[in-house]
Amino acid sequence: MPKIFREATTADIKGIFVVRYSVKENMLSESDLVDENLCESYLTERGKGWVCEMDGEIVGFAIADLKDNSIWALFIKPEYEKQDIGRQLHTIMLDWYFSKTQKTVWLGTNPNTRAELFYRKAGWKEVGTHGEDEIKFEMTFKDWRQVRQKQTT
Repeated sequence: MPKIFREATTADIKGIFVVRYSVKENMLSESDLVDENLCESYLTERGKGWVCEMDGEIVGFAIADLKDNSIWALFIKPEYEKQDIGRQLHTIMLDWYFSKTQKTVWLGTNPNTRAELFYRKAGWKEVGTHGEDEIKFEMTFKDWRQVRQKQTT
């Protein structure tokens, strides 16, 4: 099955939520105030998002937030993990982010998860904690340039 990577639109929000609620780590709780209106604002006002489709189904997505200089989301349906989808979405997203600004970008993720390992391997630096139980990571413009240089050599 070919993978199609493209910019997310508001028409993708329902598929994005299918992916978001399918994950086994970094799950949303009922107290997390994430709804379709918030997702729409991240796609249309705050930043930009991308999806990966296979057979017309959204199997992964990523969203960057230029207003808060953060990564709002990067999630893959569990049955599509380990197919390079996350890495490709990550690269597309950070290339776009750093084409718009050179400000350091940050994200939070739960400790002892595959996501934590993914971000460490991708070159993110741990800088402390976020919220009550998340690790805070940062990526500088300079570090991203070095990561991309290594990817192309």
